[in-house]
Amino acid sequence: MITGQCLCGAVRYQINAAPLTMYHCHCLQCRRASGASFATSMLVRTESFELTAGEDLLSSFESSPRKRRHFCSKCGSPIFSADEASPQIRSIRSGTLDGDPEVRPGHHIHVGSKSAWFDICDALPQKSRGLADP
Repeated sequence: MITGQCLCGAVRYQINAAPLTMYHCHCLQCRRASGASFATSMLVRTESFELTAGEDLLSSFESSPRKRRHFCSKCGSPIFSADEASPQIRSIRSGTLDGDPEVRPGHHIHVGSKSAWFDICDALPQKSRGLADP
């Protein structure tokens, strides 16, 4: 089991199955939401993701058509996003994990919109767009 929480600890969750993948996203939305050059997230099956505290403190907004980003309304920590096109998947912000999920990033995505001041210096595959794109 993998656990995580927001900055203030009010929103807590657990993941009851192995993550599908971990990735670094360089899209403008993830950069703005994280305040960093990229955001590292994990894809998990919706059925394995469970909020264990603070569900009433979660707020969300539609950041792009049919995609909602969920965050703690108390401290602002981004927790997960959900896309109506893939209801069986949740994208969990890896920075909110309590420990080692025993999975490592496998891709850089949306590098076509990465910040100019950041150079990718590892050998991970880079995709101009999302994980599903060639």
